[in-house]
Amino acid sequence: MKAVVVTMPGGPEVLAVRDVPDPVAGPGEVVLAVAASAVNRADIMQRMGHYPPPPGAPDHPGLEASGTVVEVGPGVEGWSVGDEACALLAGGGYAEKVAVPAAQLLPVPEGVGLVDAAALPEVTCTVWSNVFMLAGLRPSETLLVHGGSSGVGTMAIQLARQVGARVAVTAGSAAKLAACASLGASILVNYREQDFVDVVRTATDGHGADVVLDNMGAKYLARNVDLLATNGRLVVIGLQGGAKAELDLGRLLSKRAAVLATSLRARPPAEKASIVASVREHVWPLIADGAVRPVVHTRVPLAEAARAHRIVEASEHIGKVLLTV
Repeated sequence: MKAVVVTMPGGPEVLAVRDVPDPVAGPGEVVLAVAASAVNRADIMQRMGHYPPPPGAPDHPGLEASGTVVEVGPGVEGWSVGDEACALLAGGGYAEKVAVPAAQLLPVPEGVGLVDAAALPEVTCTVWSNVFMLAGLRPSETLLVHGGSSGVGTMAIQLARQVGARVAVTAGSAAKLAACASLGASILVNYREQDFVDVVRTATDGHGADVVLDNMGAKYLARNVDLLATNGRLVVIGLQGGAKAELDLGRLLSKRAAVLATSLRARPPAEKASIVASVREHVWPLIADGAVRPVVHTRVPLAEAARAHRIVEASEHIGKVLLTV
């Protein structure tokens, strides 16, 4: 089959289409004929040589995909050849086919096309597991989402609004903030011109943020902790602003607050299966009802994966960039 491989660590130009062995469905797995995948920041880090795939995962990138089941492995129940699905992957989505544990499959939601369904697995699992399962966002609380116009950000805004939370976002342009507002964000911060701590604290009458979903890491750590409300929860899911920073434990203690850091890709299959099952139970009905929707910036042919990476690296997109097969 054809797949997009990383020929050597480097820029987008190191991505190339190559022939690789077809996947085979092992016990508990299915093989999807891929309709689309999506570009995630982790793919870019992998391409640059900073984020190798976990043991057993394909070498080529792609953390999510949508497609049609073409092979069912031993022990799989509830899925048959011909079923349309989308999947959370440890890698391998940039290809014509991918093998995936059946417990990481989700049916294509009603009202969502097969291609656009590729925009859902990574963001829904990331947001639901971190903001709701881990941080326990509750109605009337305030959630701050850094990078509100990203794929994760656009999903976090929508899901938080569905539970009755107030949403603050940071983004780097008026157009991105307008997109966030259209999804339900009510506190809008242009991080190029404003200090998010001041803006959010003023908008909440000094209360601050109950939950912060952060993709920056070290760069924002001190200010995120400063902004946390009493009993607040900071969840770090990315390190775009570095991995090491000083943490003021006294400040954290005074707020009875928590700093949590998670990744999704390297979790054991049982943990991923639990997250996927919870997403199917709680998030999929909202998507089927039209209350929550995937936000797709553009669709790019798989053979032009380098162009798709350049779009994401330029950070001018809103929502997801998809790769179509």
